[in-house]
Amino acid sequence: MLNYVEMLHNYRSLVAKVDELCRGIHSEYGDSIFCREGCDSCCRHISLFPVEAVALAAALHELSPEKSDQIRKLAGAASAEACPLLNNGRCLLYAHRPIICRTHGLPLLTNREGEKALDFCPSNFKGIASFTATAVLNLDILNATLASINAVFVTSFDESTPLPKERLSMADALLLDLYS
Repeated sequence: MLNYVEMLHNYRSLVAKVDELCRGIHSEYGDSIFCREGCDSCCRHISLFPVEAVALAAALHELSPEKSDQIRKLAGAASAEACPLLNNGRCLLYAHRPIICRTHGLPLLTNREGEKALDFCPSNFKGIASFTATAVLNLDILNATLASINAVFVTSFDESTPLPKERLSMADALLLDLYS
C-alpha cells in the first residue's frame, strides 16, 4: 500500500500556507467577510487535480465508516452542479476542503485578458476601498504552485496505480478507493 501521508506532504504544506494567509485576511477584515463555514452560496461541483482528489480520499478514509459511507452515498448520487460534500448547507469535509474552497470569496488577484483584476465575493468587503498587500491572494501564482505540486505528485505513481493523470470531479474523488 502506498504511503499517502508522505506523498501528500507538498500539498499539505501548501494548504497550511494558504490557511495562514486566509487567517491573516480574516484577522484584518473579519468583520467585512460574510463567507464562512455554513455559507454555501458559491459551492459547486468542481474538478480537482489528482493530488487534491487523493487528499480528499485520504481524509474520507480517516472518518468513521458511517460518516464515510454517508459521503460516498452523496457522491454517488451527485448532480453535475451541486457539491456532493454539502449536507444541509454544510461541508462534510470542511477541514479538508480543496484550496479553491478555502480561498473563495477572499480578494483574489488574477490576470484577465492581459489585465490584472481583483475579485472577491460581492457579499464580502462592503465599503472597503482598498486592501493591504497581505490581504490579496495572487490566484495565478497559487494555481501555478498547485499545478506544480500536482505534477510532482502524479509522477510518484506507476502504471499499475489506477489514478487518473487529469482532473477528477469532486464526486469521483470521493469515490476513489485508495486502500483496497
